[in-house]
Amino acid sequence: MNPKVAIIMGSLSDWEYLKEAHNLLKEFGVECDVRVVSAHRTPEVMYEFAKSAKDNGIEVIIAGAGGAAHLPGMTASLTTLPVIGVPVPSKHLSGVDSLYSIVQMPAGVPVATVGIGNGVNAGLLALRILSIKYPHIAQKLEDYRKSLQEKVERMNQELKNQTT
Repeated sequence: MNPKVAIIMGSLSDWEYLKEAHNLLKEFGVECDVRVVSAHRTPEVMYEFAKSAKDNGIEVIIAGAGGAAHLPGMTASLTTLPVIGVPVPSKHLSGVDSLYSIVQMPAGVPVATVGIGNGVNAGLLALRILSIKYPHIAQKLEDYRKSLQEKVERMNQELKNQTT
């Protein structure tokens, strides 16, 4: 069985921030179920999605939302799967409202929350969760971590070349 992550968002405009998670997950060979599921406009769809996610093979849910940002928390309240919230930048409050809405969940309804608009970290956190069960993902994550180290080494070499 291949690992499977759901990426849900309150609006299509949120895709700008979540597509980075999707691209990273696909690069790691993870199947993605991507859809718009609005907590406010389609609450019945959100309810059915969250209640059936585990039965549909989903292992982690990434939920992006802006403004009131109820989607991650409402989803987490309906499933025992790990939910990662991505606060989406909003027009008026730059995503701080979304961050507060997602990170301030009541005790008993956890949502792991990444930085505002940070789909990459949402994807990486999902991969770390999956790596517990899938050794090949753990190895790819180790390779990814090493590539980040090599990138910094190249930057230092470039900086040294510019300053000598």
